[in-house]
Amino acid sequence: MALRISASLLTLAVSLIGVPALADDAGLGKDLKATIALQGMPCDQLLTAKRNGDSDYTAACKDGNRYHIFVNPQGRVIVQKL
Repeated sequence: MALRISASLLTLAVSLIGVPALADDAGLGKDLKATIALQGMPCDQLLTAKRNGDSDYTAACKDGNRYHIFVNPQGRVIVQKL
């Protein structure tokens, strides 16, 4: 199970790194929502996602939760509640 989750996070990190400039908003929203869920944090529906920089996003959920999602220098996907 842990290996499957790690592989999913790696796939997501690669997809976040490869996102040009929010070219596919729907796909990005799904990726960000999945990333939040994989970290065990609640997000019933993603309302907005703002690109702060390469592999760095701020997301707001309908339930009021806000998150900072980014890839750290070690290549890990991090989700921080704001």
